[in-house]
Amino acid sequence: MTELLAPAGSMEALKAAISNGCDAIYLGMQKFGARAYSSNFDFESLQEAVAYAHLRNVKIYVTMNTIVFENEVEEMKEQIRQLNEIGVDGIIVQDLAAFDYIVKNFVDLEAHCSTQMGIDDADGTLLFKELGAKRVVLSREVEIEKVKEIKRIAEIPLEIFVHGALCVSYSGNCLMSGLLGYRSGNRGRCVGSCRKEYELLDQTTGTSLAKNYILSTKDLNTIDYIEDLREIDSLKIEGRMKDPTYVANVVSKYRMALDNQITEEEKDNLKKTFNRTFTKGYLFHEDRRNITNIVKPNNFGYEIGTISRIDKDRYEITLTRPLNQNDTIRISHNKEDVNLAVAKLYDREGQLINKADKVCYIKIQETLSTGDVVYKTKDYFYSKELEASLEKEFKRFPLDMKVYACPDSKLFIDAEGLGFHYSYESEEILGEAMNNPTTKDQVIKQFSRLHDTIFELNQVDYEEYHAFIPAKLLNAARREIVQGLYDVKLNSQKKRTQALRAKEKISCAPEKPYLTASVTTKEQYDACVSCGIKEIYFENVVRRNQNDYKEKEGQLLIGGYGGIYHYRETNPFVTDYSLNVVNAASCYELHKLGAKRVTLSYELNKSQMEDLRSAYYEENDGYPSLEMVVYGKAPLMFTKYCPMKKMNQCRVCETKSYALKDENGTFPILSHEDCTTTILNGKTLNLLDELQSIKGIEAFRLSFTVESQEQVVNVIQQALGKLEGSMNHAVFNQETDTRGHFHKEIL
Repeated sequence: MTELLAPAGSMEALKAAISNGCDAIYLGMQKFGARAYSSNFDFESLQEAVAYAHLRNVKIYVTMNTIVFENEVEEMKEQIRQLNEIGVDGIIVQDLAAFDYIVKNFVDLEAHCSTQMGIDDADGTLLFKELGAKRVVLSREVEIEKVKEIKRIAEIPLEIFVHGALCVSYSGNCLMSGLLGYRSGNRGRCVGSCRKEYELLDQTTGTSLAKNYILSTKDLNTIDYIEDLREIDSLKIEGRMKDPTYVANVVSKYRMALDNQITEEEKDNLKKTFNRTFTKGYLFHEDRRNITNIVKPNNFGYEIGTISRIDKDRYEITLTRPLNQNDTIRISHNKEDVNLAVAKLYDREGQLINKADKVCYIKIQETLSTGDVVYKTKDYFYSKELEASLEKEFKRFPLDMKVYACPDSKLFIDAEGLGFHYSYESEEILGEAMNNPTTKDQVIKQFSRLHDTIFELNQVDYEEYHAFIPAKLLNAARREIVQGLYDVKLNSQKKRTQALRAKEKISCAPEKPYLTASVTTKEQYDACVSCGIKEIYFENVVRRNQNDYKEKEGQLLIGGYGGIYHYRETNPFVTDYSLNVVNAASCYELHKLGAKRVTLSYELNKSQMEDLRSAYYEENDGYPSLEMVVYGKAPLMFTKYCPMKKMNQCRVCETKSYALKDENGTFPILSHEDCTTTILNGKTLNLLDELQSIKGIEAFRLSFTVESQEQVVNVIQQALGKLEGSMNHAVFNQETDTRGHFHKEIL
């Protein structure tokens, strides 16, 4: 059966999801979950949540899908141990350290690969199946045909997002929030850089093409494709930051769709809670230019009419959909929004009304114009309907009873519910009834009072032997049986651990530090060769996403897990920064998979690198082989979306250069041959002055993207001078350069 997986940022949202028909919940704790700004759960509230869900046969998955710094590893392990003890069903992870700890230590606790891992092909899926994953959450960019192909090839449960907010970048491959604002998406603290307004610049001509929300994606909505989706193991709704009514609305609609009970009107009701307008997503082949809503980055609502006339102090609205008193609307005026709750609604004669279908009038102080479009952002009555659904029981479970009641004997009841048995025995002895023995109907009446439970009375077997059973005793028996079955159910889950096997220690012989380079043009490549750089990443790069894995010769730079699986038997390889390595255990796992060197994350600072090396040495009696990017415009995001295509500049990128601009600076856009896009930091990471102070790094990488041949040669000469100690003057430029996170810890 297809699992409907719902988000819960709070206990209220969890109950809303369950009462509207979800099969599983994913939620986060106070730490290590990729939604640090939702309410989240502590251990006490999680225990309550697990009990509430498990009694209703709903599974609980906990998100621990942030990267884990070395000084947090022990806390991360302790949290996993506690989650296992509480009895959660699975943990969703990004970091290899967390993944490895779950797989190696726990039998019944499932490790699920987060979408933050960027797995978008069969190769990456097969790798994690081999490593012990019980489920893979695929990237949101994967098309449905490929999802089905991966499922057929890998034969492992797959999870995909079907509704809610989208990242414009491949998840886990966005450094924009972290590098610009020191709040990392990989740490659950994304500031939503993609939801900001940017100016798109044609740098070749120096002209501005537009100023809008060019990176702000619409919300995913795939409810029209439910038949296609049934083949997938788990359908995930995004929304841990959303309120309970949003969760109730979306979960109920997808439940109806999966149960073949959805109507067009119910589908349309998805617009009545938060949305940025909808897209069918890459999952169902949305045109790349239509994946964003560049007009507005937050709740869009839905159109209900226009301002049709201005009559002194009031505005006439001609409606295409009903408007009720207490609804919330927004009116779009000169690219600005007027938002208001409709406290008073008037008819043509100026009389107060509760509802209008065709024409109505409002009085507000703001200036509007005829033709301004009116949107409803909150339907008062529909919200009340949703609120009424928040704690109902979606389904009740049958409770069967066999009642043995004989005079001069105790009351015995065999109960069956939730797949378990419970035997009840009274303390008191039953008496014989001379006139009015307790009948089967009376027993059923008392046992039917189950409305505050998850049960409904099903079959009752009772033979009358002229016994009298006090109603008080039957009520007490009912309560004990219900609680007894609850306890049996909740204590039935296995929470086994397993003994750790001794691991092979892996360490690398220290090498004298040297330079490597990554380039984007043949001219840059030639410049690197002329300067004596031995390891250059150009046509031997296998990026993290969107790969077809062509046959390649020699050593590769691999940015994704699928690439590791595909090439590990044929090519020596170095892993790239995009695997987000920030701790020793992740380094170890990649070396174990065959990595010659491991490139560290852009999000590490100097002391954290030292922590990583020390921890690795302690575990392995030797050090890892590390690479580090020390120069270049950092890739802020890699995306399947093309801003130029959105602005009708398709293929012009082959002859012109473009950038995004905001108050923080200008961000060059790299367009790739397959129409994917990398957005670069406007400032250049420059740690060349620091090279002598960085210990334990084997390869210092210079990353060239938009530099000219002359600039490449100049940077290499500076780097060589700094590495050899022959250049003493500083090369860091305060105006154009940044040290990234080198001296500052990211949040």
